[in-house]
Amino acid sequence: MTEAAVAPTDRLAAWCGWVLVGAFVLAVPFGWLAPRGYAAVTALAGLLMLPSLTLEEQDRPAGIAIITLLIWAVGSAIWSPYTPKNIGESSSVKLLFETVLYASVIAGARRTTAGGRIGLLRTLAWGMTLLALIMLGEGLTYASGYRAIRDAMGDPIRPDLGVKNVCQGLFGLTLLAPAAILAARRFGGTVWLGAPILVGIILPSVVFGYDAPLLGLGAAAIVGLAVWAWPRWGPRVAAILTAAIYLTAPALVWAARAAGVYQQLEHAVPLSWSERMGYWRHASDWISDHPARGWGLDSSKMFGPGIILHPHDGPLQIWLELGLIGAVGAAVFWVALWNGLSRKSRDPAAAVGAATATIYLVFGAFSFGVWQEWWLALGALAATACVALLRTPAEARAPRASRAARSRSTIAVFTE
Repeated sequence: MTEAAVAPTDRLAAWCGWVLVGAFVLAVPFGWLAPRGYAAVTALAGLLMLPSLTLEEQDRPAGIAIITLLIWAVGSAIWSPYTPKNIGESSSVKLLFETVLYASVIAGARRTTAGGRIGLLRTLAWGMTLLALIMLGEGLTYASGYRAIRDAMGDPIRPDLGVKNVCQGLFGLTLLAPAAILAARRFGGTVWLGAPILVGIILPSVVFGYDAPLLGLGAAAIVGLAVWAWPRWGPRVAAILTAAIYLTAPALVWAARAAGVYQQLEHAVPLSWSERMGYWRHASDWISDHPARGWGLDSSKMFGPGIILHPHDGPLQIWLELGLIGAVGAAVFWVALWNGLSRKSRDPAAAVGAATATIYLVFGAFSFGVWQEWWLALGALAATACVALLRTPAEARAPRASRAARSRSTIAVFTE
């Protein structure tokens, strides 16, 4: 192959690296001040790297599941009781563009050079450390920094709402934390960058009473260590459990209610959890009306006051809107993703990928709507970071990483 033929590919690879570095730089201010802006950042990055969008053989199972789920979701809008007022409120239109643009971001991480991936991972490591320090400061001062910026912009905000907005950034920080910590060990200079990242998640979560980031971290540690210890079967067990949850979510609620346990628990838990359980109870009732096809895309928005916007549980929302067909599609996607992390030998990057997927599933089970574009965009950025770690050649890693990779200690997943 001639130099002239290679040059365009090299330019595209270099371009992808710079675009991704820019995206992870912007993840810091957006994570602090406007997490919903992740949608714009990721979409712009995907648009700029659109020529890099290619599918590999290993993408086929997950790709087929996504396309099938997308076609069914868009088609279900025909019978959905929700009618968007404009194109901007139409999940059908947004999902079509998001699927292409967010996939382009992930493909860009594969297309860029090893040096480009190291650059974006180094940016991720230091960027998330900076964001964690900001979150730590906000946790110690009741979001005074955020509120001061709003005051300076002439848009003051109540202290409690300021805290709420700042804490939304904790979800992005938590989701990107596993990849950032491993990136810090390999390319950021030291594993100790992980300490401020973890403190920047834990302290504000405790101070402001946010349970989800702590639950996400705990579950990620368990699953990440399991995949590290059992690299072949760990991801497969996770795949089975995830598929079981997606396929049986309504039945689990029905069974708990029939046994009388659900009602007792709903009255015993704190108010925020009681409200969630109320949404889940109403969702399970309405799922039974159309269990096969569901009520249609975005129909969750029409079930107030029993459900506000969405059921705050990904599997139940899929069942409510897309029925059994949608649940099967989602289960197949997650099974394909988990199986892609199965390895013959221990791989810290695969363990980090498993931890990241776990955090996304935990947050999706308690906090966010399935179709929220900023949350899907953040998932794409997290997947991009994991792909960059998985694709980084062994010879590009720090010398100490190679020694740690041979360690048989399960705790090495956090120190490699």
